[in-house]
Amino acid sequence: MRPHQLSSLTPFIAIAMVLGLLTGAYFGPAAIPLGAFGKIYIQLIKAIAIPLVLFTIIESIIGTELSWKTASRWLIIVGINAFFALVIGLGLSNIVKPGVGFSADGTPFAGQSVAAPKEFSAVEFITSAVPESIIQPFAENNVLAVVLIALLVGIAIRSYLHSPGAEVSLHSAQRLCHAVNGVINTILVWLIALVPLAVFCVTARTVGEYGFAPFTALAWYVCLGCLGLALQIVLIYPLWVRFVGGIPLGEFFRAAQRPIACAFGTNSSLATLPVTLRALDDLKVPKAASRLGACIGTNFNNDGILLYEAMAVLFVAQAAGVHFSLGEQVFIAVISLAAAIGVAGVPEAGIVSLSLVLTAAGLPLEILPLLLSVDWIVARMRSVTNVMSDMTVSVAVAGLTKGQHRPGA
Repeated sequence: MRPHQLSSLTPFIAIAMVLGLLTGAYFGPAAIPLGAFGKIYIQLIKAIAIPLVLFTIIESIIGTELSWKTASRWLIIVGINAFFALVIGLGLSNIVKPGVGFSADGTPFAGQSVAAPKEFSAVEFITSAVPESIIQPFAENNVLAVVLIALLVGIAIRSYLHSPGAEVSLHSAQRLCHAVNGVINTILVWLIALVPLAVFCVTARTVGEYGFAPFTALAWYVCLGCLGLALQIVLIYPLWVRFVGGIPLGEFFRAAQRPIACAFGTNSSLATLPVTLRALDDLKVPKAASRLGACIGTNFNNDGILLYEAMAVLFVAQAAGVHFSLGEQVFIAVISLAAAIGVAGVPEAGIVSLSLVLTAAGLPLEILPLLLSVDWIVARMRSVTNVMSDMTVSVAVAGLTKGQHRPGA
């Protein structure tokens, strides 16, 4: 089952949620044991997340041919977009504080004692990214250390393959990495196919134990997430398109209609990639820029996931009664960036990376299955944001590339 085939899960998820609500309301506390499947499901997601990040980064480093000049332009644009995504996500959560109402009596965190986070230390933050052994980061789900290992291994393999004495061809190494990554993504897709069952079990358990109060509070979470993603699309991307790419906004958004519809329907920026590339061709974006912005961006340029993670982590912290200082929120932003780097463009990939960020932030994962029950709503806006970001970066790279400005722009 490929990512685009998972678009059919949408009605099943909605049906599963309705059945879960009815089951929990009818059976009451007797439905609580169903929640065990939700915990097992999240544990499986966590287990596959770290290998996914590792091999996605290694494959991308080995298989990408970029000049430093082009890569630096791409990194600057992606970095600026990521900065604003994190600012919007953290800003909205700090202003609205959607998780505060969730921590009231009658919700999953009621009566729980959650340890306060350690005081932020820049030195500890840097040293935490350097593992004491190769095994340690994988055992502890230390995403920063895993990203560092992936970068070092990827660069080392690339350097070796380009050396005169290399006994393995670049093509063979790329095929091997692609095969391993394909196996990991296949397992992830299998897990995603179980989302309707997980949603049913978690919903039934929650309603059976706490009633409908948690879902009322989650409405703020969903609305805030969609608002933040919409702000990223409406406020940030048009500036690049009009003033750097030189493309009229009406023309850009007309070309983006099909990718937006496809991303919303499939809930996958990866499945939307062919449609995205076709839209960029219609905009007369040079293929070098469109392939860089869209193909590589599918793995490395995930503004939608970044913004969502920043907002969701603060939501969980507020629900658990944990306060993060400014320095700790910067730490969360960096962790979110690292986790999003290796996330493939498959449905529910945001939940995969969020599990890593919550673990790194020292927050409880008990709420994650509950967030999964409504994630299918926010996830579509995440996918649309990621696709729009890929198109925007492609247009901006073309605009910054000498001699490739559109005529008359």
